[in-house]
Amino acid sequence: MTSLQLKGRLWVLQRDGELVSDIDTDMIFHNQYLAITDIAKMGQYSFDNLEGFKDFAELAKPGDIILAGDNFGSGSSRQQAVDCFRCLGVQAIIARSYGAIYKRNAINSAFPVITMANAKASDFTHMEVVVLDMEKGIMGEKKTQAMSGVQKDIFFAGGLFEYAETLK
Repeated sequence: MTSLQLKGRLWVLQRDGELVSDIDTDMIFHNQYLAITDIAKMGQYSFDNLEGFKDFAELAKPGDIILAGDNFGSGSSRQQAVDCFRCLGVQAIIARSYGAIYKRNAINSAFPVITMANAKASDFTHMEVVVLDMEKGIMGEKKTQAMSGVQKDIFFAGGLFEYAETLK
């Protein structure tokens, strides 16, 4: 069974002391790479179009966690914007809010997207090691939204299709 407690380095996506907001799917995985269908090759392009974080894919390590501002993953419905992080071994995204389609795609892929409505860049240090408890809804000493029941079920099953098989 997979644990609902994650430990990893925290990428604090910030500019001028503020969490970066409105990171759209083009910034996460640019449309010029959409011909790539092999998930194992997608990671190298993560944040390739996000100013200040173009070296993310080179510096990211399996187990990392990302912290961002509002409206993470807005824009298109491209699944690659979720899969590129999974390819790198990123464990979860924490943001104040998400684009609706991105959030659904991530949940369906068993990729944790956790809301921390009051997140501030000053609450964390870039690259500090944090513990995220997705069941209790805390990261360090800060409150997050806990995973919902169905989100946990999909996560433990390994994805939406795998979860659907358990319902038969």
